[in-house]
Amino acid sequence: MPPITSPSASSAAATASGTGFSALGVPAPLVALLTAQQVTAPFPIQEATLPDSLAGRDVLGQGRTGSGKTLAFALPIVARLAADPMAPMRGRPRALVLVPTRELATQVAAVIEPLAAAYGMKTTTVFGGVTHAAQRKAFATGVEIVVACPGRLLDHMQAGDVSLDRIEVCVLDEADHMADQGFLPMVKRILDHTPENGQRLLFSATLAGGVDTLIARYLTNPVSHAAGVEAPVLLEHRVIVVEEADRVEEIARMAREGRVVVFTRTKHRAKQLARKLDAIGVGAVELHGNLSQNARERNLAAFAGGTATALVATDIAARGIHVDDVPLVVHADPPVEHKAYTHRSGRTARAGAAGQVVTIATPDQVGEVRDLLRKAEVTAQWEGIAVPAGSRVSTPRSSVGAGTSRSASSSTRRSGRPPALRSGGSRPR
Repeated sequence: MPPITSPSASSAAATASGTGFSALGVPAPLVALLTAQQVTAPFPIQEATLPDSLAGRDVLGQGRTGSGKTLAFALPIVARLAADPMAPMRGRPRALVLVPTRELATQVAAVIEPLAAAYGMKTTTVFGGVTHAAQRKAFATGVEIVVACPGRLLDHMQAGDVSLDRIEVCVLDEADHMADQGFLPMVKRILDHTPENGQRLLFSATLAGGVDTLIARYLTNPVSHAAGVEAPVLLEHRVIVVEEADRVEEIARMAREGRVVVFTRTKHRAKQLARKLDAIGVGAVELHGNLSQNARERNLAAFAGGTATALVATDIAARGIHVDDVPLVVHADPPVEHKAYTHRSGRTARAGAAGQVVTIATPDQVGEVRDLLRKAEVTAQWEGIAVPAGSRVSTPRSSVGAGTSRSASSSTRRSGRPPALRSGGSRPR
């Protein structure tokens, strides 16, 4: 593996010389655009990586989901292309962002588009679930920036719709999630078609699953930054043991208290549960692979906008959910793998906010859930029927960070309901 260096002197100097995005080297027009969007204070991952990425270096950024990684690579992309304006060329973009899911592609593009548009540059998304025609037309018209999922991008490459020989900046976002989903062989094929002298930025919460091989093969003397990886998370874990007949009503009770993301193991189960919740007066929408892209976007918008209070999703969909201010995640079905538990749970307690994770289990699932939590290195408060001896704990703390306050925990024990949780800080991008 090439040497991974510590943050450069320029990074330290920029941070010391002032505050805000200007001090990090972000061009004034981009700072003005951010200010107009009321984005003025950089998040740690942005503050750490921007001086090096704006200077053209390859960067390895480690940060949790919700830490503000999108702006950490969106700003260097737009700044670099704007500094050397060129007419768009048919099927030959200048920047590429690879992401694991359609939802993430849409959300990343939503951050990049207004910044790029201010300089007259076009951004497009490329992913499955929609026809090739509109994407082919965008390439033919000429776009500077492409945000893509690996599979569909390869389809267009093989069809001759797009060439990557002009790529100046390539970003791998949530590389560990792409590894989890088996996308790394496709990612490598794509990167092999980009210029070796281009800038490459890789963002990942961990270096497991082959991410380290990507770094070794495709990044040149990368500067490594970690921000928020070990930061304490205000996350409380609970397990509620109920009879199977009471599972839906227990979930409905929590959903009536506020917004909640509910996870199931299968698409059929997600569809069934969403309809049951809706039938008993809980505004619920589903998110899984059987939905059309329009339906997925419509349901996510309903949840993000508050029309629906419950979003019922499958494990795969968990990787693409990036909605701020979600105080509660419910595992309607305990996941099979502890990694899935961690990924699901990451939909709450984002950007310094507090959150709760509740697993609904039946008596015959108690052993399975205890083993799951042990592997995930999580301590949970158990409630309900058939609670294992010694499992009722006060003020639980997860190994990934500090637990909620004593007052919040005591409120939970008195009422049996998750306490109201406030979101902290401004929304990361």
